[in-house]
Amino acid sequence: MRQSNRDSILDAAIRVTNRDGIRAVTFDSVAAEAGVTRGGLVYHFQSREALIQGINEQLAAQWEAVLVGHAGKPFEQTTATERHRAYILASSHGATRAELLFLLEFAHDPALAAPWDRIIDAWAAPDPTDPDDAQAMANFIVRLASDGLWAHDYIANRRMPPAVKRRVTAALAKMLGSD
Repeated sequence: MRQSNRDSILDAAIRVTNRDGIRAVTFDSVAAEAGVTRGGLVYHFQSREALIQGINEQLAAQWEAVLVGHAGKPFEQTTATERHRAYILASSHGATRAELLFLLEFAHDPALAAPWDRIIDAWAAPDPTDPDDAQAMANFIVRLASDGLWAHDYIANRRMPPAVKRRVTAALAKMLGSD
């Protein structure tokens, strides 16, 4: 299937973000990266804000596709444990710079946070409502560790050795409760 110009532009914008950060995302930088004219870019995104929203939605959709891939079936057909296990496995891939920057930059902007909030609320173990519910607490701790696994390379400023990452991922999956 041929990729649409809009998707090609968004992929180019994600590459710019991964390489140079969010501030570097301009019509000129993205048009050059995508190999389109500025007018071609403006046809799909009338403002920088629309482009930023498009990048954000594309990143969230890519993350959700990874989750579905790890679950091996659509969200609607998964159990809570299958979703939480998919979240652990997807987190083990680590964050891209663009994903991390968008989550940090827009965490307090409801419109930009909405796609990520929807995915996290659907796939990750929820915040426990009862601190005495041992399994809910254990699942939440696994989620917090998964989030740390996802962001580790940027926090530690070095890559986790692959063998260590595999062992951590397996340990987290083992700690996860069942439905």
